[in-house]
Amino acid sequence: MANGPRKIASHDGRDVLETTLTSETGVLISVINYGAIIRDWKVPVAGSLRSVVLGFDRFEDYLEHNSYFGAIAGRVANRIAGARFTLDGKEYRLQANEGMNQLHGGERGLSRQVWEMEMLSGDAVRLTLTSPDGEMGYPGRLDVSVTYRLAGNALTMDIAAETDAPTPVNITQHNYFNLMGEGDIRNHTLWLAANAYTVRDADLIPTGRIEPVAGSHFDFRRPRPLCDTQGEPIAYDNNLVLDTGRHRSAPVAVLTAQDESLKLMLKTDQPGLQLYTGSKLNLSVPGLGGRHYPRFGGLCLEDQNFPDAINQPHFPSCVVMPGQPYSHWCEIEIG
Repeated sequence: MANGPRKIASHDGRDVLETTLTSETGVLISVINYGAIIRDWKVPVAGSLRSVVLGFDRFEDYLEHNSYFGAIAGRVANRIAGARFTLDGKEYRLQANEGMNQLHGGERGLSRQVWEMEMLSGDAVRLTLTSPDGEMGYPGRLDVSVTYRLAGNALTMDIAAETDAPTPVNITQHNYFNLMGEGDIRNHTLWLAANAYTVRDADLIPTGRIEPVAGSHFDFRRPRPLCDTQGEPIAYDNNLVLDTGRHRSAPVAVLTAQDESLKLMLKTDQPGLQLYTGSKLNLSVPGLGGRHYPRFGGLCLEDQNFPDAINQPHFPSCVVMPGQPYSHWCEIEIG
């Protein structure tokens, strides 16, 4: 069953709506139509409910803090070098919002707008948004939809987008997970189906090189905690190259709480996954339930195409064509 949608605020002359999806196993997932954000995700643990994502109780805090908590990021998630690219012989200059580069589609990316919200059934909601031709510098109109479906402990996300002109697209979920519900994630254990990673420079832009994870601190082919041998958390913000030839039903990431009370399994049809361990977090503003999120307070597992793929011809193509819609499937199960 679902509650809502109900109005919680106004923004840009639009109603900001929230709905809560509820499953037969007692999972509660609250979704707002600003940024298609998953505001809260509660899972039953030992007779009580635990929030396993970072978020805010107040809508206004999403406007004031740019951490992308729970948002859908795009048009092109992650980074585009120099905030520019060339497509069909024409150079496009984008709005730069991280130094000289563009991050997550610019200041008015998908995560910064009010979407339309439609309840499909008791446990499913669809959000839609149209990004006009030229927005943030991108060519072509882009019609985007995100459908969240909750069944048991698993949330499925189906992302689709259609364009009327060739344009780059890379859309991802940007949830910050903390399976303990508090503290930091250094003692969470992570496994990834990734044998390689894309090398980046100091500005987090891929150099174009792809290296094996063997012998590096990006090797999660065996489960291990997100800390070094001294117990200090490691600052990851890197794209891992997911193994090819995997079956859709096989997880590419398994995250386990330090006390093993909860486990997260992520499945996706995307070629990459950005691992970010929240090293830039240090929010004085209260989060869910009045919590204050410390540095390393949550980690992101952003299933995606490779960063800056539009400028790296040997990376998987991110160009979407008219009549050939973008599609992206992801399932996250926590229990």
